[in-house]
Amino acid sequence: MGNLRSKIILDAFKKKAIEIPAPESEVSRWFGELVFTRDKMRRYLDPSTFEALAKCIDEGSSLDLETADKVAAGMKKWALEQGVTHITHWFQPLTDGTAEKHDSLIDYDGKGGVIETFTGKSLVQQEPDASSFPNGGIRATFEARGYTAWDPASPVFIQDDTLCIPTVFVAYTGEALDFKTPLKRAIKAVGDAALPICNLFDPKAKRVFAYLGWEQEYFLVDEDIYAARPDLMITGRTLMGHESSKNQQLDDHYFGAIPSRVAAFMKDLETEGYKLGIPLKTRHKEVAPNQFEFAPIFGELNLSNDQNQQIMNIMHKVARKHGFVVLLHEKPFAGVNGSGKHNNWSLGTDTGVNLFAPGKDALGNLQFITFFVNTLYAVQRHNGLLKASISSATNAHRLGANEAPPAIVSAFVGRTMHEVLEKLVELPSGTPIEIAGKKGTSVGAIGIPEIFVDNTDRNRTSPFAFTGNRFEFRAVGSSANCAGAMITLNTAVAEQLLDFKASLDAEIAAGKELNVAVVDTLKPLIESILKVVCFEGNGYSEEWKKEAKKRGLDTENVVPRMIMEYLKDDAVKMFTRCGVFSERELHARNEVKLETYVKKIQIEARVMGRMALNHIIPAALEYQTKLLQNASLQKELLGADAPAVEIDLARQISSLVADIRKKVVDMTEARKKANKQEDAFEKALAYSAIADMLPGIRKPIDDLEEIVDNATWPLPKYRELLFIS
Repeated sequence: MGNLRSKIILDAFKKKAIEIPAPESEVSRWFGELVFTRDKMRRYLDPSTFEALAKCIDEGSSLDLETADKVAAGMKKWALEQGVTHITHWFQPLTDGTAEKHDSLIDYDGKGGVIETFTGKSLVQQEPDASSFPNGGIRATFEARGYTAWDPASPVFIQDDTLCIPTVFVAYTGEALDFKTPLKRAIKAVGDAALPICNLFDPKAKRVFAYLGWEQEYFLVDEDIYAARPDLMITGRTLMGHESSKNQQLDDHYFGAIPSRVAAFMKDLETEGYKLGIPLKTRHKEVAPNQFEFAPIFGELNLSNDQNQQIMNIMHKVARKHGFVVLLHEKPFAGVNGSGKHNNWSLGTDTGVNLFAPGKDALGNLQFITFFVNTLYAVQRHNGLLKASISSATNAHRLGANEAPPAIVSAFVGRTMHEVLEKLVELPSGTPIEIAGKKGTSVGAIGIPEIFVDNTDRNRTSPFAFTGNRFEFRAVGSSANCAGAMITLNTAVAEQLLDFKASLDAEIAAGKELNVAVVDTLKPLIESILKVVCFEGNGYSEEWKKEAKKRGLDTENVVPRMIMEYLKDDAVKMFTRCGVFSERELHARNEVKLETYVKKIQIEARVMGRMALNHIIPAALEYQTKLLQNASLQKELLGADAPAVEIDLARQISSLVADIRKKVVDMTEARKKANKQEDAFEKALAYSAIADMLPGIRKPIDDLEEIVDNATWPLPKYRELLFIS
């Protein structure tokens, strides 16, 4: 075993970077070449068809079948020129991944041959088996029908030889079975709620858009070493393994020089992304060894979310070409930082105004404060629900681990904005006030500090931080679909804006001027958020956990209990009022979340038990036999007393092996008992207790790794997993 492991590691060290043919240096010339962009629409569609499609994309108007046929004909012509042979409806089921079924373009021509065909009907709608995807009981095995329907707002793209059509996925009975459908509903809800408020400040605004800029963290591991770790292959993380002598304690990996093999992977990935119109902007080393990050330019939320799903798929394919495997698990290695996916979120109007950026004048700044405060109050109202939106079996390992936001959702706004809020609260009711623009001075009864972009520090312990012109939801997991968090955040803000507008209308109806009415309506919200959700300190501290509980923030850290936030009255009322989820959809999704949690822990427990019994214990006993044989030979040949070192080590091994076996047996019995639970929540709670048993099994295994000789140990170690790139 040791010799095989040594060969795997040596081969990994010998791997060289693959040379990637350089495309044209000016990316702008070929950016989006595999996407059916508006330029291509103009080229391949007649003017009336293009106009109808553009209206469908921009305004959400419907396409009749005749127009859809013309759109499909233009797409087919373009796709055939790119070598496409198949089409697929590309959708996002409740698996955090994507799904696709490829259909060839060929059909009989009636003359004994075939022709390529693609109709509007095939473009607009298809019918996958809905019962085979997670659905929470909405579809039974004998009720398989479901539909995918084209989302024109997300451009059609080409992957290999297949034309991919982004779609929503719904049941025959109309319920959403995917992430895209409720995401689009949430985007509409927040836009509809925000626009009437925007029009008070800017009557020219006609639409409000939600924007997203994600930051994707990930690990790269040599594929041969990965293949020698069953836990990594099956669960995505190492269930055992002693810390390397060196990990990230020297802070030398973050922003360090990128190894040539990794740089080649990144270059290849960027090229693939650019062809698909994904504007990848940043790449760098992250804090942990072999951990990296890339991020795009901000984009419209629906499209940006699709692009994140696309790039996560592409990463795996490109990594294999370079002899790597991508790890998107939130905590693949103990003792070093895990991986998140920071969601930078903002709202903006079709007039070019970022609603979270300070305005150019006093009225613009009052609009900024309005959306700023209402967003924070929405986060406060639904802080437990927002935590539920990012909770999972995998992300539970990362949150609160002194590397990522704690499992308490608070907000960081920075010193200057804190002062602005405090001074607004101090205003006597009904006082006219103007908030200073970037270069102006405050007027009115009280001075308000000048507001400008980037006047805040950064607080990496805050789950929800204002960073100058956007909010950064930092708690989203690396493997998650961004939509899960974005659905909840946008819906919460939509609900709060609706309530705010109703209160503001009452103030205006009472005869108050706009700026007076706005400030008076905001004041009770500001007073509340300053006392409850705004926190500028260290989110890792024990003092904060106690303080957060006193403030009434949700401090729950058991994942199944977090998930149940979705079924509380306030959550159900919010989602149904905003038209994002029906009550049936919420119950179904909770079933899926709980079932997924159970299955992931169940798989980890099985892998842990089998590796302990089939890999670790046999290797430990093999080494113990060597020790005892050595002791016996020494006594026989040298006539010495039983050698103390060998006997002591053998006894330690016996004790650790017995401990491992007992704990594995106890865990297995707990699993059998948990499996008998019929209630989904109770079963998930039982498996949460099983998850807590895994570190107890790991500890003696990691202790054995320090005792058993390197040649006998059966698994690649952390020093090999983390330092070969």
